[in-house]
Amino acid sequence: MSGSNIAEKILAAHSGKKRVHPGEFLDVRVDLVLANDITAPISIKEFERIGVKKVFDSKKIVMVADHFVPNKDIASAEQAKLMREFARKHGVVYYEAGCGGIEHVLLPEQGLVLPGDVVVGADSHTCTYGALGAFATGMGSTDIAAAMATGEVWMKVPSTIKFVFNGRLKKWVGGKDLILYTIGKIGVDGARYHAMEFCGKAIDSLSVEGRLTMANMAIEAGGKAGLFRVDDKTKVYLKGRTKRKYCAYEPDADAVYERVLEYDASKIEPQVAFPHLPSKTKPISKVGNVKIDQSVIGSCTNGRIEDLQVAADVIGKRKVHRDVRLVVIPGTQEVYLEAMRRGLIETFIKAGAAVSTPTCGPCLGGYMGVLAAGEKCISTTNRNFVGRMGSNKSEVYLANPAIAAASAIAGRIASPEEIR
Repeated sequence: MSGSNIAEKILAAHSGKKRVHPGEFLDVRVDLVLANDITAPISIKEFERIGVKKVFDSKKIVMVADHFVPNKDIASAEQAKLMREFARKHGVVYYEAGCGGIEHVLLPEQGLVLPGDVVVGADSHTCTYGALGAFATGMGSTDIAAAMATGEVWMKVPSTIKFVFNGRLKKWVGGKDLILYTIGKIGVDGARYHAMEFCGKAIDSLSVEGRLTMANMAIEAGGKAGLFRVDDKTKVYLKGRTKRKYCAYEPDADAVYERVLEYDASKIEPQVAFPHLPSKTKPISKVGNVKIDQSVIGSCTNGRIEDLQVAADVIGKRKVHRDVRLVVIPGTQEVYLEAMRRGLIETFIKAGAAVSTPTCGPCLGGYMGVLAAGEKCISTTNRNFVGRMGSNKSEVYLANPAIAAASAIAGRIASPEEIR
């Protein structure tokens, strides 16, 4: 009998089975349920319609105000108010503006997600937590309402695709480039309803922050989840963040995968995804002369301290190009404080950047960097669909923090090698 992969082992453990198989439907016990200021109001209304009096476990439900905070208008204020009142009534874990940050940066930082967990969230980028060896996936708000009431979800076991990255990474290449390269190869539906398991020497060399970036964008390939093995780097990252015990699951040596795709990471350059799909990738050497109006560094994809450090190192004492707006958004208040301690905020401001309080903001065309018709933006965010950041006549290019910083200086999409 063949073995099981990481996703199958976690789902088996959470459904009372010795082993599970792709295509099998399960009632899965969840360790954490997540919602934000856009999705929580829908979940709350559905939860109240169910008629239950209390949530299944207040310590296992987290609500984060992050998309439109501080509230940009009356509608967003009303949404946040509804979530805030529900959180107080039921005593769930709640992070307010000024005390938290972007959910998918915040939860790992606060030790709320651990290896072996099953996490469901009313946000497609919940898959971020697979970087810590958890099975984490986004679901609709009505599913989240049911999870808040019962502590369980109904799920089909996904097949798993294994992605092996061999070799050493080039300079300026990180997790963002590996996942953009992957999406460029398999397409935005190449892993549809599959778990994506990442491994190989290049993956081992990545920081936990880089892995979080990769797992975050599994959904951009259609993935149900993005998973990484738990190694010493993971354990060091988790140390001191939590007292809760966890179980790290290893894939069996004879684990079955639908496909195994291998890449030579030493040949991968920094990647840029052109409008209007994350799969329309080009290596930086093939980008050509693309002038930009704005650069955004931040989001749940690249708003961690490592990302800000890379961007600040590229900028140095240079000034942002006179025709470019640079918007920098730390992922959480803790990231913001650490960036201040390191002098990164001063670097950004002296360069001419606008530094924002933590928010999803421009990533979804919310605020703090909405684009006008005809404008082009390079961004460390995760999506570049038509109208994603504002006008449907604007263009968004996706890249890593080093490219985004270099581009803000050059006034066009550029590599750090071109400005150093």
